[in-house]
Amino acid sequence: MVTSWTFLTNHARVLLCVAHDPGVRLRDIAASLDITERSAFGIITDLAKAGYVVKEKDGRRNRYHIQAHLPLPEPAGRERTIGEVLALLVGVGPAANGAFRPADVQGADTGSQ
Repeated sequence: MVTSWTFLTNHARVLLCVAHDPGVRLRDIAASLDITERSAFGIITDLAKAGYVVKEKDGRRNRYHIQAHLPLPEPAGRERTIGEVLALLVGVGPAANGAFRPADVQGADTGSQ
């Protein structure tokens, strides 16, 4: 049985790609998510305009920095931050127990008080 929906939006999936590799190329994002390069560019642009991702030029390539302290754009009850969601999905912060901790996720709670 093939489902016609996904649990995470393409914006969330792109954010996960950037969390795993802050130097990821748009071409690689597109290939890993089975979207077009143009769509990957549009999503990165959306995330940058909203302030969730900061682009930094690194030679001929871009490096992306996630602003993990920012709240998610969700209307529901308690505001969650990007860092809290990434902690659950990719092991950043206290939920990771020493696992994957990308240095370029800015403002993520790393469990140190």
